[in-house]
Amino acid sequence: MQVERIPSNFTELNAVLKERRGRLGHFTSIDGSQLIALILYPQEGKASLLEIPLEGANSYHSLTPHHAQLHWFERATYDMFGILPEGHPRFKHIYMHDPYEENFFPLRRVHLPENFQSPIKRHFSFLEVKGEGVYELPVGPIHAGIIEPGHFRFSCYGETIVNLEIQLGYVHRGVEKRLTEVALPRMHFIAEAVASDTAAANALAHAEAVESMLELAVSERSKYLRSMALEIERLAMHIIDVGGIATDIGLLGIASTMGRLRGKALGLGDMLAGSRFLRGFIVPGGVRAASRTLSNFKSQITILRHELKEPLNMFLDNQMALERMREIGVLKNSLCREFGMVGPAARASGEAYDTRQHFPHGAYPAMAPPVVTAKDGDILAREMVRIKEIWSTLDTLDRLIDNLPEGQTQIEVPDKLPSDKIGLGVVEAFRGELVHLIISGPKGEVLRYAIKHPSFNNWTALAIAIRNNLIADFPLCNKSFSLSYSGNDL
Repeated sequence: MQVERIPSNFTELNAVLKERRGRLGHFTSIDGSQLIALILYPQEGKASLLEIPLEGANSYHSLTPHHAQLHWFERATYDMFGILPEGHPRFKHIYMHDPYEENFFPLRRVHLPENFQSPIKRHFSFLEVKGEGVYELPVGPIHAGIIEPGHFRFSCYGETIVNLEIQLGYVHRGVEKRLTEVALPRMHFIAEAVASDTAAANALAHAEAVESMLELAVSERSKYLRSMALEIERLAMHIIDVGGIATDIGLLGIASTMGRLRGKALGLGDMLAGSRFLRGFIVPGGVRAASRTLSNFKSQITILRHELKEPLNMFLDNQMALERMREIGVLKNSLCREFGMVGPAARASGEAYDTRQHFPHGAYPAMAPPVVTAKDGDILAREMVRIKEIWSTLDTLDRLIDNLPEGQTQIEVPDKLPSDKIGLGVVEAFRGELVHLIISGPKGEVLRYAIKHPSFNNWTALAIAIRNNLIADFPLCNKSFSLSYSGNDL
């Protein structure tokens, strides 16, 4: 997707955000001497990059007090570039933990001001909730299950959660920096590994960004095959996420069945791409041809659709399950909008935003399914959205295979990017809006590779939704958002 680069200032950015003329897709810097805001215009299928020079300064008045969605963006930008958001209401690190030097900012390429000292220590400072009977309950970063590390600090009154603060960054790997160092032909290997459960979506966002810079038009067959990979990934993850909720409720028969059926969904990936996890399939220029044929693909969809009916119906007919989910972990639509939530979590609170309807990627928006929404914003609403999207994804796969064009699957791609260009890929991953932004320099080198994973938008939603709920409800609430640690930590 083409992006218009616009010199701007804080007044103009404030106006754009206040008037909601577009969505905030990303907020970061290129090298530390400026701030950039990616503004997405869903109704037009376009984007612009507002660039605000700092003119030698290393700070600015924080925008978070007026635009809550920016609170993590500003913290992340400080961690990576050392640009100080003065007046940020909850200023602390996101990625950079205790072992790092205080004045180490890994993506900054311009000199820090003389005698600069970081105003915050590396040690994470948790919000302290005071009052008689209030106590803290620390959980993690190492958990009982085989999951990634993250620390949850609960402030509780009895069994009720008064506040939750989340500390991430334990799996920060320097992905964005590494993507500026490798040659273009190998870049996609790193891009698709940002979060292993979102390999197809990350690979597609990377490919779309590279192709927009090179002004390449891939074949229609490639577009359809890419969308099939994306939908298989969505299907497999939605199935196992519903199974995860069943596990936490205690419906172990349904949970084990959903785990088995996820395996069948991954089998569709093997049939399409020769990889159950769809690795190495979507590349700039198209897709890599799989060794297997697609002759049985549609019949396998039919079988999977049939086998999903009984466990999903049992799940939705179980009154205990419904009571555990209904009116628990509510995320109001107003807060959903204010904090810029995306994906099923946002659609369950009434936000009818699905990038498949708006931005070109794969065979979309032409083959995009209808947007699935709910209005209650609780755990049940989030699961209803997922279950309805399981059925719509199966229907979409049917339509894609029925209308799959003939033709080549890959075109030749140069081994270097053009100079002074911007590339953008916006993809609807199974968690929501995923952004890959590439900015090249005068010699075609990558000056900035910025990724915004949907979990970056939605971790705050979990902290908001669990307030005033019981501690026992946290596992269900957490699973209902299905967030990624590595997707956030990059």
